[in-house]
Amino acid sequence: MIDGYRHKGMRRQLIEELKEKGISDMAILEAFDKVPRHFFLDSSFTSQAYSNMAFQIGAGQTISHPFTVAFQTQLLEVERGHRVLEIGTGSGFQTAILCALGVRVVSIERQKELYIKAKPIIQKLGYSPNLFYGDGYKGKASYAPYDSILVTCGAPFIPEDLKTQLKVGGRLVIPIGEGKKQIMTRLIKLGEDEWKKETYGDFSFVPMLTKTAK
Repeated sequence: MIDGYRHKGMRRQLIEELKEKGISDMAILEAFDKVPRHFFLDSSFTSQAYSNMAFQIGAGQTISHPFTVAFQTQLLEVERGHRVLEIGTGSGFQTAILCALGVRVVSIERQKELYIKAKPIIQKLGYSPNLFYGDGYKGKASYAPYDSILVTCGAPFIPEDLKTQLKVGGRLVIPIGEGKKQIMTRLIKLGEDEWKKETYGDFSFVPMLTKTAK
């Protein structure tokens, strides 16, 4: 995996585009500078890796638009040392961005092909999140409670297990809806049964499915 001056230059251009689109958290922009997105794509897409596009990554899944990754990450409002649960490891790019922010990541992927593929790429970057092959609807109770939970696929509803595993004061960022469009939603847990709900417009994700796939 080569990360040359050309790649770094393209990353800087992408970061400027993210700024123009409203990403203001400097730690997130610095994380985008640290994590080579082209490592997570087929080598034939290297020249497009830093455009604001989604790409197919196999198993019917996609690597999200860089803006979507940055926007969801910004909604989490993470701090170094926080424990974050990610539902949908996918390519591993979002996972690596979270690791670059200094958070402790627990990530679940239901597609075995993607789980196997993402793990060595993330490790080669020097990060060591806790990656699991499993059902994202169930979360990962053994590592709970979480400071934040991020769902990177379109959910038809908010899984109760995820709500239970979030700390009071924590944030759950999840695109909600069936079909081609979902509403980006942030739930802030004010108490065990008290929530603040915020919405941030339409986005497009692959669907969140139950159980695991081989």
